[in-house]
Amino acid sequence: MAFSKKTRQESINNIQTSELDLLIIGGGITGAGLSLQAAASGMKVALLEMQDFSEGTSSRSTKLVHGGIRYLKNFDVEVVSDTVSERAIVQAIAPHIPKPDPMLLPIYDDEGPTTFDMFSVKIAMDLYDRLADIDENSPYANTTISKEEVLRREPMIKQEGLQGAGVYLDFRNNDARLVIDNIKKAVEIGAQAISKMKVIDFLYTDRQISGVRARDLLTNEVIEVKAKLVVNTSGPWVDKIRYLNFTRAIVPKMRPTKGVHLVVDAAKLPVPQPTYFDTGKHDKRMVFAIPRENKTYFGTTDTDYHGDFIDPKVTKEDVNYLLDVINFRYPKAHLKLEDIEASWAGLRPLLNNNSGSDYNGGNNGAISEKSFDAVVDAVLRYQNKTATKAEVEHILNHMDASLSEKGTDPSTISRGSSLERESDGLITLAGGKITDYRKMAAGAMDMIHQLLKDEYNLTFEKIDSKHYQISGGEFDPTQVTETISENMKAGLAAGLSKEEANYIADFYGMNSLKIFSYAAEMAAYDGLSLAESARLRYALEDEMILTPVDYLLRRTNHLLFMREGVEAIKHPVLEVMAKFLGWSDLQKAEQEKALELALRESDLSDLKG
Repeated sequence: MAFSKKTRQESINNIQTSELDLLIIGGGITGAGLSLQAAASGMKVALLEMQDFSEGTSSRSTKLVHGGIRYLKNFDVEVVSDTVSERAIVQAIAPHIPKPDPMLLPIYDDEGPTTFDMFSVKIAMDLYDRLADIDENSPYANTTISKEEVLRREPMIKQEGLQGAGVYLDFRNNDARLVIDNIKKAVEIGAQAISKMKVIDFLYTDRQISGVRARDLLTNEVIEVKAKLVVNTSGPWVDKIRYLNFTRAIVPKMRPTKGVHLVVDAAKLPVPQPTYFDTGKHDKRMVFAIPRENKTYFGTTDTDYHGDFIDPKVTKEDVNYLLDVINFRYPKAHLKLEDIEASWAGLRPLLNNNSGSDYNGGNNGAISEKSFDAVVDAVLRYQNKTATKAEVEHILNHMDASLSEKGTDPSTISRGSSLERESDGLITLAGGKITDYRKMAAGAMDMIHQLLKDEYNLTFEKIDSKHYQISGGEFDPTQVTETISENMKAGLAAGLSKEEANYIADFYGMNSLKIFSYAAEMAAYDGLSLAESARLRYALEDEMILTPVDYLLRRTNHLLFMREGVEAIKHPVLEVMAKFLGWSDLQKAEQEKALELALRESDLSDLKG
């Protein structure tokens, strides 16, 4: 399937020639999932994104399909149940992307109030496994380990006060790949998806929104696109899109917060498995340290944000906070600013005044002591097989609580979502988190189906989105290892090394076969290996890259987790892209400047002086 700059103009022409059923503003994970479900239902749908797909928020997460075990501190069972259920669905429809990676949660007793102790973490993990339907005989069933075992696994972790740890199932994720593979599938089945296309105004019919005006940021051309329904899925930009209609009052929905992550070489911070711990700062927050491709990254911060949405910066305060936390938890690491190889900052599209809790420190309130005792008793009886699962669920669903929905700490803002059709007809789907993207889209599709039926007498087939696999994920999710092994044979036959073939097969799923077919028929580009050349060609022809940063940061992990190799390939990548995309010398120079700026920002060069 071709999906490149060469097909882009055709898509632009197509969306101007006839009225769409659905126009989606915003190409992050929410818009991507919605475009797929709409296209699969047979709707005439287009998605417009002013940057690269996933550039704004959905490539800047902690890169986990996180189960949210911290919610169980307050027995927020409904949230955890929804999250782990959706996580299982995402793993089934995108089996090449989320990968199981058990999380270590160390427990300390000398740091004052903490999230868990050894008793409560076991109860929380048992509930978590029940909600996630993890059998106690599964290799991924939770367990507690001793202090000695923790230190054997992570010898640099703080020893004083260490009691042991819980270990439970979580999933690592490639957030930007999840977005692009949803979009590619949508395009394959008929959607139009256009990046670098900024919505600047609405079109109206009888005071109801009936389309948009949008500016092509590559050509500066302004186009008009008509649509029966327009959906705003622009993440932190939701209010900015709503403000385009200045004829009515707008009550802001969003309160974005900024999250920062830092990357160091694994030799400087050896963390063999994802680890999740209290900061030690008594701020009711937790931080991750996660191994990835011979690196370790850690984060996140969670601070209110009022700056430039397009390019949030990592500040000295962000770095100092995370280094303090990591050096407290890993006192032998002695990490410094100079050790940071890469970084990223992203905005969370948090909703104002909504129920729920943020995954990173939220607190809905406290359950009563009576309810807590009842839960503990029920869980213990369940473990001893003297209580049924139904009894436990009944107690959990009828707990007394004193819940507070509002607060000033940005970590307590909801990670929930909202779906609303406003008086001008604009549908706004806001908030949420990556794990919930399919469910959010399915909820919006219910509304969209009904509106198209009621207002236009149009009926479309509803799909089972729980089983509709995305691009690259079209294989048995219980056979991931076997599928990778089978697919990599094509890479070996094309002349790639075993390591290269395995990496590509694991990274791209079934789409690896297209990359291997390119490798088999082409010569390597100057300055690039055959494997890199085939990946770059695939990104150019099939993944709509328009800049070197698109490729090095969002279609691959080069800039974040392979920083030491970027210097050798950045100019060859630039040369290949310039030729494929037909850049002038001036355009090529501008792209090179933009790449160097992205590298400087990721490297924290200005902070390092």
